[in-house]
Amino acid sequence: MKRALIYFVLGTGIIFLINYLFMEVQDLGLELYYAMAFGLAWGLAYFLDDAKFSLLQKMGLSFGAMALLVAVGALIFNLELAIPSIIKFSTVFVAYYLFASFRGSKSLRN
Repeated sequence: MKRALIYFVLGTGIIFLINYLFMEVQDLGLELYYAMAFGLAWGLAYFLDDAKFSLLQKMGLSFGAMALLVAVGALIFNLELAIPSIIKFSTVFVAYYLFASFRGSKSLRN
């Protein structure tokens, strides 16, 4: 759990800094929200990368996190701006497990 939180914080911070320094940022809050979606995906993927979670649990928790992202984004911004957070989340989440699939242990933890 501790490492998952570290991945969340590092993922959020790194992506926010990259976007802030190298891209034109118009809304700082929105960029932070998108960076948090990236960090949440990375941290949650690492957390769920354990044999104790079944595929159904992994899918349920990831869909729950996406629903939470949309709900928070729709409350703070609007639904139209909240949808890209799901795309960022799912891209990172799937990429994590794609990289893990190339390893013999099927996990990036081991």
